[in-house]
Amino acid sequence: MLIGASDIARGSRSRPAPDPETQQLAPGSRALGHLETRLAGVVVAALKEAFDRDTRRLELEREQVEAERMRAERALRLELLRQAGEREIGRLRLVAGVAVVSWLGTLFFATRLVSGGTGPKAAVAGGWLLLIGALAAAFVAQTRVVQALDRGDDAMTQSGAVASGLPGTLAPWLVVAGLAAIGFAILIV
Repeated sequence: MLIGASDIARGSRSRPAPDPETQQLAPGSRALGHLETRLAGVVVAALKEAFDRDTRRLELEREQVEAERMRAERALRLELLRQAGEREIGRLRLVAGVAVVSWLGTLFFATRLVSGGTGPKAAVAGGWLLLIGALAAAFVAQTRVVQALDRGDDAMTQSGAVASGLPGTLAPWLVVAGLAAIGFAILIV
């Protein structure tokens, strides 16, 4: 027992003093807990930065998708507006064509109608004026539709944007009234 005690006493004197860095890294030491805490903080900060970067990227992608969707919707609205405008212009051109053909057609009957009394002459003149008015109204309405299509802003709606207005509404009725007046003139001759 004495020999064991003397070995212990000699061993504690001959053992070198522990290095402070080695002591800090030894398991269970307080310094190692501080180092682990700092490393954990760095890892958490890196993860947070990565998540923030991913979040910003996702938000940017969402904004780009939303902008693309809005652009596509606007393009669709403008295309539908253009098609409606072309249909309206086609209708107005048909009305103008009918007015011109009707007026030219009545020229064949003009010699027969002019030889009649003042009633047929007045009816033919009124019919021609109505047909020429229909032609003018169709041209004015076409101009309105073209101007509306040239504006092409977002505030336009399909129903009101390509409307030809009162001239577009009156043009076919003027053709009908002009033909009726000329038909009346032919009947009373």
